[in-house]
Amino acid sequence: MTDGIRDRWQADLREAIRARDRVRIVALRGVLAAVGNAEAVPAASEAGAALLGIVGVGATEAERRVVTDADALDICRTEIADRERAAAVVEARDPERAARLRGEAAALRTYVS
Repeated sequence: MTDGIRDRWQADLREAIRARDRVRIVALRGVLAAVGNAEAVPAASEAGAALLGIVGVGATEAERRVVTDADALDICRTEIADRERAAAVVEARDPERAARLRGEAAALRTYVS
């Protein structure tokens, strides 16, 4: 992935931590984790080294997928939609949690609009 949007998210996360802004902290950690997950290779491709008897340092290392800024922004849009759906589901029984989820969605929306 290019460093553009991820660097911005990480810088904004540091700022949110300093400001003790829990909503932004949770939202930014979530989107950064989702991008990291998107970069991971499927587990099945890592099992090959053990089956082939390859041993040693780096034997199970695999290239990570490349996630572009456009891909990362698509992931961010998905994270926003997930939070909005979850807020709608929990609204009746936990309005405070629904409000937090909507706040997280709003924090992430600033990156895609």
